[in-house]
Amino acid sequence: MLRTVMIIVGVDGSRTGLEAAGWAAAEAQLRQEPLTVAHAVPKWVCEGAVRYAEVAQWMRDGAETVLNAACDRARRVWPQVSMEGVLLPGDPRSALVKASEGATLLVVGSRGIGGVRGLLVGSVAYGVAAHAPTNVILIHDPPAAPRAEVVAGTDGSPCAARAMEFAFAEAELRGARLRAVQAWAWPHPGGFEPASRESEQDTLRSLKESLSVHRERHPGVHVVAEVVHGHPVEVLKEAARRADLLVVGSRGHGQLAGMLIGSISQGLLHHAPCPMAVVRG
Repeated sequence: MLRTVMIIVGVDGSRTGLEAAGWAAAEAQLRQEPLTVAHAVPKWVCEGAVRYAEVAQWMRDGAETVLNAACDRARRVWPQVSMEGVLLPGDPRSALVKASEGATLLVVGSRGIGGVRGLLVGSVAYGVAAHAPTNVILIHDPPAAPRAEVVAGTDGSPCAARAMEFAFAEAELRGARLRAVQAWAWPHPGGFEPASRESEQDTLRSLKESLSVHRERHPGVHVVAEVVHGHPVEVLKEAARRADLLVVGSRGHGQLAGMLIGSISQGLLHHAPCPMAVVRG
C-alpha cells in the first residue's frame, strides 16, 4: 500500500524520467514530504507467473534497475529526502493514475522510452495529465539553474483560481516571483479601439482583484499581474520561457462538460518550454 501524503514520480529508464525523478526530489525537499519513485510492469511479472518464471525474473530485475537508477540519481542531490521505490502492476498510465489517489502530487517526464519522434508529449504523460485525480507536473526541459520565477495562467474560472493558489504556494516555497498572466483578445475584429483598450484595462483590474485573496494567504510572494494580447497558448508559452514552472488549471471557461482537460492545457502540454503543473478543477 502506497503512502498517501507523498509525492509520486513515474520513471521508465528514459532521460526525461530521470529528470522527473530529480525534479520530484527537489520538490519533496521543499515541501518536506516523502517521495515514492514508481515504475510500472505487467501484472504477470509482479504476480510471479510460474510458467514464465525466468522471463518474469528477467523483467523484474530490469525494472528494479530502472528504479535504482532513478533513486540513486535523486539521492545524490537530495540525500535528506525520505524516498522509496515501488513496482506498480499494470500499464504505466493506469498504474500511475491509480497510485496517485491521495497523493499530493504526481510527476512524470513529458516523453518516455518508445515515444514517437517529433511528439513533445507521450501518450502516458498525456493520459496521466488528463485522468490523474491529483495535480500533475510534466517535466519538459527543467532549467539548468533556478530562475526564481513561476508563471500562472488564468481566465477567471474556478479551476484557474485553484491553479493560482497552487502557483502562489509554489512561488512561496521557492522564494520566487510570480507572474499572473491572462491572455486577452480584441472583443470584435475592427472594433472601436478606445473601447477595446478600456476593456483590456477592465480585464487587468479584474485580474488584480482576483489575486487579492491569494496575496492575503501568501503575503511574502511578489506577484506581477499582466494582461497580454494574443492566443492563450502562445501568450503563456512565451511568458514561461524564463520560468522555473508554468501553472495552469486543467479546464477553463467554455470547456464542454465531461472534458477532463481543456484545449489550452492540451496545447501547452505539447509546447510548454519548462516544467508544467496541471492543477485539478
